[in-house]
Order: sequence, then C-alpha cells, then structure tokens
Amino acid sequence: MEFNTQEVQKDIDRILVEEQDNYNAESLKTIFNLIDLTTLKSTDNSAVINKMCSKVNQLNENYPEMPQVAAICVYPSMVEGVRSALEIKDVNIASVAAGFPASQTFVSIKAAESELAVEKGADEIDIVISLGKFLEGDYDYVAKEIKIIKDAIKDAHLKVILESGLLPTLNDVYKASVIAINSGADFIKTSTGKEDPAATIEAIYVMCKAIKEHYEKTGVKIGLKPAGGISTSKEVFKYYAVVKSILGESWLNNKYFRIGASRLANDLLKEVYKFDNKEITKSYF
Repeated sequence: MEFNTQEVQKDIDRILVEEQDNYNAESLKTIFNLIDLTTLKSTDNSAVINKMCSKVNQLNENYPEMPQVAAICVYPSMVEGVRSALEIKDVNIASVAAGFPASQTFVSIKAAESELAVEKGADEIDIVISLGKFLEGDYDYVAKEIKIIKDAIKDAHLKVILESGLLPTLNDVYKASVIAINSGADFIKTSTGKEDPAATIEAIYVMCKAIKEHYEKTGVKIGLKPAGGISTSKEVFKYYAVVKSILGESWLNNKYFRIGASRLANDLLKEVYKFDNKEITKSYF
C-alpha cells in the first residue's frame, strides 16, 4: 500500500465534509468515553495522582449526563497510587514504559519495566518503537523488541507508539503500523506528546488503512490511539470522523479507539453542555 500526501489530504477533506453534520452532543460524549486521561510530568507525585483519581471518582456525581473516561495513563512509578485511589472499576490503568519517551535503553530493561508496571496494577502498557533502529531500516530488531515486551506483559494490552511525527513519510507510518500490528500490538498510537509534530490527522488516516487491511486479512481488530496536542472538541472530532469513515461504527468505542489527552476533557465537557444551553465556567480536570 502506497500513500500520496495530496491524495490523502483530499480524501480527509471529503470525509470531514461528509461528517460535519454529526458534530453534536452525542458524538462528543462518545469521544469523552475514549479518553486516556493523562499526566506524564516530571513533577507528578501522589498528590497529583490522588487529585486526578478523585476527579474521575466524582465525575458521574458532578456531571451525570457524561460517560466515564476510558483510562488513566501515568508513569510506572505512579501505577500503584492510581490502583489504590481509583474507585471506578471500568476505568483502566495505563502506564507508559520501556524507556518512554525516547525508548533508548536495553530491551531487557524495557521488558522488565513493562512487566513490573503490570505487576503493580497496570491494565495497559504504552511503549515507543525503537525509532532509531526503524530509521536505520532494521525492521527485524523493531519487531523482535515489540514481541519480547508483549511476551513480558502477557494478557495486558500493549499500545505501540510510532512517534509518527518523526517518521519521514506517510509510507513510513504505514510500514511502522504493519510492523507493530504483526509483532503483537493490541493498539497502535501516534505519538508520545513529547515531540513536535505529535498527532496528525494524516497519520491517523494511514494507521486506519493499515488496521483495516489487517482486519480484512485476519478478522482481528486492532485499536488505535491519536495522542499529543489534541486539546479541542472540534479538533478531536476530525480524528473521530476519519476513524468512523474508514473503520466503521464498530471501532467507535474504547475497546478499539482511545485518545490520549490531558486538556481535552475539559473542552469536551464545556462543549457538550453548550448543546444543552448550559455553561461550565470552571475547568474540572
């Protein structure tokens, strides 16, 4: 499969025109339920984690019209704190691991860190491909490393971050997607949010095409996760529209579609309530 940037953009424009009338409260509520509420700062500590968990625990009491977020995503050292403070059973705990965000350490350490995060309570592990090896063309190494980490975490879900903004072409995004999928990824994810550019709609378009191709060949659904820099309802709706158009309604749930965000949740809350002619003046998260 080959991708031409101009043709990809033209098709994205078509999709967005076709889906523009579906920008409504119900779509935004669905999107809210896809969020991996994320904090990945060097200043994270137990107080930060407890505050985030408290907000999630009290969300339905404060905003009964809203669904829950999908997961809370943190560094490995924060997983145990989330497990202790989180009271909502259907919100997963995700942990970045394996030398996140640069992925520049030994594979044995990557596997051990990922395994330990699961032991501490993580349901999902987000890792970054060995980007340097990929850019050198050592695709076998990239694949082997993903397989080792997947074996280490067993039944926990593995999200593989492509860092798509640093890949030279859309064809490289496709190639990285295929390698990750074939090596055991349960999800493929755009970016860490630590590099610029982060998530792009063009990368998600290509990733959707790789997932669709895999599904048509095997019958196996792979999830996907745009992450990094997505902060407004109107922006995230574009990603939702592309996923809906290419992969269909059966992907529009948090089993197969996640959005990595820290600021987005507040904007979605405000936008949903605007549709009901209500106003939220203070940020919740």
